[in-house]
Amino acid sequence: MLNLSQIRNDFPILHQQIQGKPLIYFDNAATSQKPQAVIDVLNNYYQKINSNVHRGVHTLAERSTTAFEATREAVRKFVNAKTIEEIIYTKGTTEGINLVASSYGKKFLTKGDEIIISTMEHHSNIVPWQMLCEEKDLVLKVIPINDDGDLIWEEFEKLLSPKTKIVAVTHVSNALGTINPVKKITELAHQVGAVVLLDGAQASPHFEIDVQDLDCDFYVFSGHKIYAPTGIGILYGKKAILEQMPPYLGGGEMIKEVTFEKTTYNDLPFKFEAGTPNIADVVALKTAIDYIHSVGKTNIAQHEHNLLTFATDSLKTIKGLKIIGQAKNKASVISFIVDGAHHMDIGMMLDANGIAVRTGNHCTMPLMKRFGITGTARASFAMYNSIEEVEFFVKKLDEIVQQIR
Repeated sequence: MLNLSQIRNDFPILHQQIQGKPLIYFDNAATSQKPQAVIDVLNNYYQKINSNVHRGVHTLAERSTTAFEATREAVRKFVNAKTIEEIIYTKGTTEGINLVASSYGKKFLTKGDEIIISTMEHHSNIVPWQMLCEEKDLVLKVIPINDDGDLIWEEFEKLLSPKTKIVAVTHVSNALGTINPVKKITELAHQVGAVVLLDGAQASPHFEIDVQDLDCDFYVFSGHKIYAPTGIGILYGKKAILEQMPPYLGGGEMIKEVTFEKTTYNDLPFKFEAGTPNIADVVALKTAIDYIHSVGKTNIAQHEHNLLTFATDSLKTIKGLKIIGQAKNKASVISFIVDGAHHMDIGMMLDANGIAVRTGNHCTMPLMKRFGITGTARASFAMYNSIEEVEFFVKKLDEIVQQIR
């Protein structure tokens, strides 16, 4: 069981007023807040360590490199990868997906090959594959979902064929909260010889990730969803596959030797890390991971599940409110619409009460079209949220709905 009072004290941004009301931050699926420990590490890095990595022999360069590479080992453990060579630093989930589409896709896919995604994908797991399909004359296929927001399994099985080369699906839907059966998806995809990329942006904050158990070929996530700074992300890839892939960007660090006649590329993971990296935020990512471990993923998952259950049951009592996405297996995300009200108006009225929720299509326009709507209001919970906050949120939302009706 987590110590909620202590955890809330660790996040300085929570202790302020918005519109004259105490802040209730329910926009965690967009980005999480940062504990003081992460903020302190960022300040300490720039005040005492700041230096480029891998290239210097002076003391600051060595300290910076040590801290930078310590994060790689922390991430390896966080997702249970076999080796640190399988951990690639990126700017975020989006860049990780684009890296795989550009490098693996351009080398190994040919005209007529097929890529499978799902209806609930974030735009970042749609557009890179569309671009690849247009460039190489590939076929993009989409797994449909049912009204609850679950994948229709029989339809997925029908889409699979020897032409399927990549299956790219989200582990957890950012708009619905649906937790997909990704281990089973990976198993079936491998049976037809396809590689599997899992978008873990929404899964990584909520429960344990074990890429060896999942047996996925690629796993991507963003630091800013797991209490780390923005601008740092992770691509996990199986070493044997990464070794066969060409570099994504050219420049410093990703080379062994450069002449005007020929360049030889560096070993993993540096082959995919061209240029000066986002060093400070990489260092702070380790602190965020350490913080999560100190609380415990099991404790976090149970607390967030309790919030989700309580909020779901409470919201169902509000007349005129409809929850979009009611899968049985969900993470702590609730999207909803209100009869006679635009979702953005709902968001603005909640903000007037100090409550931060996300409104819009959540970068899932095809998913919104599937449900016949333009967008939703979305409340998403993190380890520092409380039942009392949910109660206040539901009370104010009910008042707003009554005013509208």
